[in-house]
Parts: sequence; structure tokens; C-alpha cells
Amino acid sequence: MTFCADLFALTMSRQDLILGAMLQHLRLSATALGFILLLGIPLGIIITRVRKLAPVIIGITGFLYTIPVLAFFGFVIPVLGIGERPALVALVIYGLLPLVRNTFVGITEVDKSVIDAARGMGATNLQLLRDVEIPLALPTIVAGFRTVTVMTISIATIAAFIGAGGLGTIILRGITTYHPELILAGAIPVAFLAITADSLLGLLEKSLLKRESSGKQKRPADTKHETAPQRAEVYKNYTKEAAK
Repeated sequence: MTFCADLFALTMSRQDLILGAMLQHLRLSATALGFILLLGIPLGIIITRVRKLAPVIIGITGFLYTIPVLAFFGFVIPVLGIGERPALVALVIYGLLPLVRNTFVGITEVDKSVIDAARGMGATNLQLLRDVEIPLALPTIVAGFRTVTVMTISIATIAAFIGAGGLGTIILRGITTYHPELILAGAIPVAFLAITADSLLGLLEKSLLKRESSGKQKRPADTKHETAPQRAEVYKNYTKEAAK
């Protein structure tokens, strides 16, 4: 009880410091996640179009993912110095693999009959991607982004070692001074942010899966024995339902 009372007293006395560090941590994580989305989804789409690049891109991102964070900082600090820039580079590189892989898997696992029906309707590659593949692959993409988000929020604590700020600075200060209450004052908000983000994205993922599984429109896969105009009408209704 004494430990909990000390932790509560410390949190109350340094709430401005903890709140400021939390906001800095959120900004660093959100910026990294923005770059991951801008790079990861287009890369995943590109390798679905150029399949020969898939093992190369996934292999490179997988290799970079295996490098320990502190070792990676050792490579980028001589080039970028210390602070937020090397931390952002590290977070973006570590977050690419799950999103690239899930985007690739989600699009490549779209029902081939849906794609054939779309092409039969005269859909261009852009229309096929926008109206069919991405809407149907969204649950898989969101699942990958969910993993990336939790991982980025967690790894961002290590950015304190190179002066990038965030909640990691409180944890690091607690470790260096052997102050368990201070360590938890930084660790608990990190866990709270990660769990909250995971829960919200989990709800989004379930909503997408539920919408896909509860669709009442007939799937193009069920139109094998129907005429071309009938198949076209089913495809039109199906893609509208998937894009809602």
C-alpha cells in the first residue's frame, strides 16, 4: 500500500511533467504512424502489381525489422544526429513490415471471381483497386496497422536514449536513479496508450469483418451459372455493398 501511495503522490506532484511527456510521445508516435501509412500501403499495393518485387521488398523490410533498435540507432546517429529525426526513421522502418505484408496478403486474397467480374464489367486497374480490392482487403490492412500502432507506441519509449523525448525519458530517469515509482509513472501511461489504441483499432477491425460477413448481397462467386448481364448486376451491387 505504501508503494501505491508513493506512486500516486509522485504522479500528482509531477503530473505536468508526465502529461507533457505523454503528449510528446503521442506526437512522435502519430508522426511515425503517418509516414508508415504513406509508405507501407503504397508499397504493399505495388508488390501486388509487380509480384517479382514481393519477396525482395518483404525480405528487406523483414531484415531491417530484425535489427535491434539500439543497434539501429548506432547506424543512423552518425548520419542524422540525435533527437526526433533518427527516432522517426527507426520507428518508420520497424513499422513497415506488418503493414506492407498485410496489404499484400489482403489484396492478393481477394476472391478471384470478384476480380473477374469487375474486369468483365470493363473496370480499369484503378477502379478495380479502389472499388473492389482495397474495400475487401481493409480488415486485413487494419489488422496490420493495429499491430504497427501498438509496436510503435511501445518502441517509441526507447527513443529517449537518443534525446527524442516522450515517456521513455521518465522511465530512463527512473532506471538511472533506481526509482521504481518513477519508472511506473512512465510505463503505465505507455501501456495505457498502447491498450487504448489497440482496443479502438480492434473495434474498427471487428466492425469491418462484421460488415463483410453480414452483407446480404449475393457474391460474384455465386453467379457461375447466371448470364453475363445477371453477373454484371450482382457485381455492381456487391461492390457497392463492400465499399459502404
